[in-house]
Amino acid sequence: MTQIQPQHAHLLRALHERGLILPCAWDAVSARALQQAGSPAIGTSSAAVAFALGFPDGQVAPRDTLLAALERTLNAVTVPVTADLEGGYADTPQGVADTVRAALSLGAAGLNLEDASGQPDRPLLPADEQVDRLRAARAAADALGVPACLNARTDTYLSGYGDTDADRLDETVRRGRAYLRAGADSVFVPGLTDPPTLRTLRDRLGGPLAVMYAPGGPDAHILLRAGASRVSTGPSLFLAALGHAATLSAQFRERGTLDTPGALPFGTVQGWFSRSPA
Repeated sequence: MTQIQPQHAHLLRALHERGLILPCAWDAVSARALQQAGSPAIGTSSAAVAFALGFPDGQVAPRDTLLAALERTLNAVTVPVTADLEGGYADTPQGVADTVRAALSLGAAGLNLEDASGQPDRPLLPADEQVDRLRAARAAADALGVPACLNARTDTYLSGYGDTDADRLDETVRRGRAYLRAGADSVFVPGLTDPPTLRTLRDRLGGPLAVMYAPGGPDAHILLRAGASRVSTGPSLFLAALGHAATLSAQFRERGTLDTPGALPFGTVQGWFSRSPA
């Protein structure tokens, strides 16, 4: 069974300092596959987890259902896992703290908390509200004695905030600085993949910056060299696996055969869950 893992939190921090390429899982078996492929740490993608459970993205799935899925994921691996907790599945800082406490008690080493509001007329929470939520999250982690990597996500780029690129950058800097002061270890800006803008933002933030890889965009190594401390996949691996399964299904229906190069042997996957993770 999983348990509080402060040593995993320390390891996750060290990996960020070197520059972390972070694949994101959506369930126990995908997490184990990523570990077996050599990943020193794994993230979860909230969108991919929700889809795998039959829910849309955006804090729709019940909190307890998501935490149960996280527990199964944590039980499947021995490397650090950082959990995408969306907005904390709560309306108040105390509720966010409760979610953070639950995730860390299950064994998570890090977590994402985002400032997306889920409301089309106001896509971002007010920055001061998000600051209160981040402070509560950090206090909850400190009370457990877990130096969890708190990745404060801002959706300024995904939401298309502002009228100009300069407006968007300025607001990202304003929010990012406030989130770092509130106890975040890094600022996560999905939707930002332009290396020059990334460099500028990193310099103006004065703190670690995480981004999400976009298929067809600059590769992860370029993004790390531009100043990111972490590049994650988000739901891309899940969507690719889903697309591949759909393609194979269509081929099977039409041709009656399955071309599955790279497929893992049944016995290998069976073995992962027939003994302790290794």
